[in-house]
Amino acid sequence: MLDRARKRNRRLSPSVSAAAPPVQNPSSPIPQTLPPRLLPSHAPTSLAMAASSSHGPAAAAGGDDEEPYLLGFIVSQIVGMRYYNASVTGREAVGLVRQPLNGYDGNAIAVFSARNEQVGHLPARLAAVLAPLLDSHLLAAAHGIVPRSDSKINRNAYTLPCQVHLFARPAAAAAVEAALLDANVDLITDVHPEFALSQAAVVMERAKKSDRDIDKLFSHVGKEGGKARIEPVEAPGDVVMSELFDHQKEALGWMVRREESSELPPFWEETGDGVFENSLTSQKTEKRPPPLKGGIFADDMGLGKTLTLLSLIGRTKARNVGVKKNKGAKRRKVEDAGEGSRTTLVVCPPSVFSSWVTQLEEHIKAGSLKVYMYHGERTRDKEELLKYDVILTTYSILGTEFEQEGSPVKDIEWFRVILDEAHVIKNSAARQTKAVIALNAERRWVVTGTPIQNSSFDLYPLMAFLRFQPFSIKSYWQSLIQKPLEKGNKTGLSRLQNLLGAISLRRIKESDMGTNNMVDLPPKTVLACYIDLSAEEREYYDQMELEARNKVQEFGDGDSILRNYSTVLYFILRLRQLCDDVALCPLDMKAWFPANSLEDLSKNPELLKKLASLVDDGDDFDCPICLCPPTKTVITSCTHIYCQTCILKILKSSSSRCPICRRTLSKEDLFLAPEVKHPDEDGPGNPRVERPPSSKVQALLRLLKASQNEDPSSKSVVFSQFRKMLILLEAPLRQAGFKTLRLDGSMSAKKRLQVIQQFAHGGLDSPTVLLASLKAAGAGVNLTAASTVYLFDPWWNPGVEEQAMDRVHRIGQKKEVKVIRLIVKGSIEERILSLQERKKKLISSAFGKKKGGKEDKEMRVEELMMMLGVGEE
Repeated sequence: MLDRARKRNRRLSPSVSAAAPPVQNPSSPIPQTLPPRLLPSHAPTSLAMAASSSHGPAAAAGGDDEEPYLLGFIVSQIVGMRYYNASVTGREAVGLVRQPLNGYDGNAIAVFSARNEQVGHLPARLAAVLAPLLDSHLLAAAHGIVPRSDSKINRNAYTLPCQVHLFARPAAAAAVEAALLDANVDLITDVHPEFALSQAAVVMERAKKSDRDIDKLFSHVGKEGGKARIEPVEAPGDVVMSELFDHQKEALGWMVRREESSELPPFWEETGDGVFENSLTSQKTEKRPPPLKGGIFADDMGLGKTLTLLSLIGRTKARNVGVKKNKGAKRRKVEDAGEGSRTTLVVCPPSVFSSWVTQLEEHIKAGSLKVYMYHGERTRDKEELLKYDVILTTYSILGTEFEQEGSPVKDIEWFRVILDEAHVIKNSAARQTKAVIALNAERRWVVTGTPIQNSSFDLYPLMAFLRFQPFSIKSYWQSLIQKPLEKGNKTGLSRLQNLLGAISLRRIKESDMGTNNMVDLPPKTVLACYIDLSAEEREYYDQMELEARNKVQEFGDGDSILRNYSTVLYFILRLRQLCDDVALCPLDMKAWFPANSLEDLSKNPELLKKLASLVDDGDDFDCPICLCPPTKTVITSCTHIYCQTCILKILKSSSSRCPICRRTLSKEDLFLAPEVKHPDEDGPGNPRVERPPSSKVQALLRLLKASQNEDPSSKSVVFSQFRKMLILLEAPLRQAGFKTLRLDGSMSAKKRLQVIQQFAHGGLDSPTVLLASLKAAGAGVNLTAASTVYLFDPWWNPGVEEQAMDRVHRIGQKKEVKVIRLIVKGSIEERILSLQERKKKLISSAFGKKKGGKEDKEMRVEELMMMLGVGEE
């Protein structure tokens, strides 16, 4: 086995080596490391390279030692070309597709061109060696490249030379090299004199392209993206009744220009001999890359993006003409089943349905747009759906139908797909993310006021959906954008800004000076109200915080902290709850976690129930694998919490270990979390032990009374991420004379819409306080009936809080908006505000001018320790 020092010198994250597609392997967990056009329609959709993602706590535990690197390459041939009509040019990436069900050879590895056409196979002798290594996951990936030739490639040849580049993790490298040696297969490594002959982008770019060259390319693309003035476009008067604001007309003009563009995508250029080359990756093709018809519409929340989108849809309907031909290139018609399709698919969270329905009723002329709700009971007839102008559906429905046969949304070639609140797909491993990426459409729009919520990696799934090459390949995103940012390189931020400048539009409501610069909205003021805990509350809080710090210090190093991730999250959750109300937090914390933090759950059913309630109590608890709230929550015997789907995929891999603590797991070590029973949703709230309201509740009551005295007609929204807290607030608010409504994630979409409509209703007997969870009301909900927002507890994700504020501060608001944060002095809540500031810098700098600074990473060990105050004096 090669020594570690040499390995580190040539370790290449798969990110830098993706000029050629990896071998596809049906058992690998995460798809979309390739441009969709490189995937044959009949091939498996999961790729082995994707398992190398370095995102999330589980990856942090493994570090660079878990990351695949380039072992070397094998000089081989593509054989059997006589049986296929496809051709390949010199220096072309080819797809290597594992075909375990091939009737002639169970080890078969097929070769496909960049145009999804089969070219041939790898020789049977080589396939017999590589197939078992790939099937067993010892090899993480194999990349194929037809090397550049000085002479014209003979298109009638039966064989072609091919370089096969192999990637493996350090732990598997020795086994791979031994297998190749036993089979007398010559692996050319970086110490081999012929290594420089490799045509892989990673090797060639190191030889001829410096970082400075790459930065110049990004700079050029950034200038190209922002040089053209946006010409405003009016909404079609025969469809849209409302007059657009100037900024909406400009946005409509920008979107129309992008949809009608015939330009080459960023980084592509024509070389003059009928060949197109990507200047960033050196990939060449004889087929003209299609224009990037779409982009990221990232205007600030509350600026009327939905009406702008309806105007775009209406313009398509009003024109109702065939797609024009362009002088520079042939442009295909957007068709389905031979008929011109003009149907737009809108995908959004359930809470946003009501917003689209309301906007359609308020702004669109009756009967001018035919709308179908693809939700609940729905047609499976593709032709029926194509009769409509707009199809509204949800991410969850697409995720459910992703693996189902006969789903019409998968088969239709949509005229346009719009992802509303697109930050929902920030997790590239989630099934709903895979589902939207796989949709067929030429025009693709990402719409969100918060494209970055935690990390720049939130943008990668958006690039994959837009099919913006090469950034739709995870490995390229990591090498060119993610890793420079994480290392604190100034060029990383500059690249990100230029990239977004080329494909996105973002305007904000307020300038740096605090004056409204986009639309005539009343001002918004954000204030902090600091609260002192009572002596009793402080005693409980300090005891819990001391216990948490001691426990984390017992864990010692960062790896140990991550192995005990659930324990750390438990303490963070309970400290946050103690700031709200002691009644939220069980105080017998020592009974929760025995001395042995890895106690076997099979021997402790009570611990299983308590861990299940941990997930239920915390609306923001995420599965450490997919970084989304767990679905079908599973708790392992080592007390770690995952989605059932996520952990089962891990168990199918060769490691079969817990991603956090690395303890060996089997299906017998997994426990479905017991269902946590909720009180009656429509009841007056849970009976509770009679006790004075908490310090924070008392502060809220004082603020609400002062606001009511100032303006008796004013309405307020109180946001909390704890559903139990919303229930606890109902009784004291009603006793104080406030009429309340509650809006939380346990309610159906129909019930939520009823609550929103009730709250918007005026009159003496109308509700004056809405108690809302950030999840249920943080996106796509119009709450302009209120003018005051109370953030009862802070989130560490500032984007979620901004969404909540802008449910009130948006177009349609007539009063000045006041936002009040309730923060407990000397607590974890103050530390959360510090964490928010880090994330805000990343979000603002990504779309703004270069300001330097290091990108905020995911909440890893140092942030977990910061949250608990470990290391503070």
